[in-house]
Amino acid sequence: MLEYGIGAEAFPRSMEPTGEVRQVASKDWTSGFYPGSLLFLSQLTDDNQYLNKAQEWLPYIEKEQYNDKTHDMGFKVYCSIGNAYRLTRKEEYSSVVIKSAKTLSTRFNEDVGAIKSWDFGQDKWTFPVIIDNMMNLELLFEATNLTGDSAFYRIADSHATVTLQNHFRSDNSSFHVVDYDPNTGEVVNKLTHQGLNTESSWARGQAWGLYGFTMAYRYTRNERYLLQAESIAAFIIDHPRLPADKIPYWDFDDPQIPDAPRDASAAAVIASALLELATYSSSARHHYDEQATLILATLASQDYVLDESMDIPFILKHSTGNMPKNDEVDVPMSYADYYFLEALFRKGVNL
Repeated sequence: MLEYGIGAEAFPRSMEPTGEVRQVASKDWTSGFYPGSLLFLSQLTDDNQYLNKAQEWLPYIEKEQYNDKTHDMGFKVYCSIGNAYRLTRKEEYSSVVIKSAKTLSTRFNEDVGAIKSWDFGQDKWTFPVIIDNMMNLELLFEATNLTGDSAFYRIADSHATVTLQNHFRSDNSSFHVVDYDPNTGEVVNKLTHQGLNTESSWARGQAWGLYGFTMAYRYTRNERYLLQAESIAAFIIDHPRLPADKIPYWDFDDPQIPDAPRDASAAAVIASALLELATYSSSARHHYDEQATLILATLASQDYVLDESMDIPFILKHSTGNMPKNDEVDVPMSYADYYFLEALFRKGVNL
């Protein structure tokens, strides 16, 4: 199912409406997910063929350790090479992780206290910070563990704190984008790029926040991060427009619900995050585990798993990438597979 040709410009990202695989270069934010999925498959199946296949892809990602034009270093490098280091302990992989963290650190602004997300869209924002960026902090925290240099930790912790202060509404839903004045650190605007509108709750954005603050608590043991993760979990789990099968619509506020597209990728991220959150929350441990299990049961059903006869390198269908641009709507997606497999691994599943 996940067998696929290898090449610098051939990382599988999603499936086009024509049925063809959308291939991207290593600079694309999704490049690390396919090799990362192979690495999880190697653990889920105890089959080294997946590990070997993943390692064939990794040299094509290594150059990204020098790419200072993006905040997506964690998605690209840590989900692939970082996981490979976790499994193999090869020094060559740890050096890439460390250099990637150094490169990502150059996007940190002391006055804002956060990492700049995008260099594009200067007509819309000056110093944008997106909720997705929480996911890239794991790379920095791990770099401190690898080197003993607390500078990486300090940047990650600062970014999480600033995000906690400015990204969330009173109901613990998240804005997608917060724009800052890079000279003063003041909030200039709050808006969206991939959600329905500024005030809506874009499903994958809520998932990124849940996962990101759960992960930040893992490294810092900051109780504020744990409380925020639990608050986001409550917003998602208790939302009146979360379907009975637990797979969210692409945006909780789409007026087309129940006819709006679902987002399996958001569900997979939520499931994986809830399984980790369950290990930290004594009072709601069973609840989080139960909710994650329900999500995984739906994702593993025929409603969401692709037919094995399809010759494409994906597992799940019904993910939504960028609905406002009508791009990658209701399609298989590499990052949905990655977080689905990570969730299965966290659940202790054997394939």
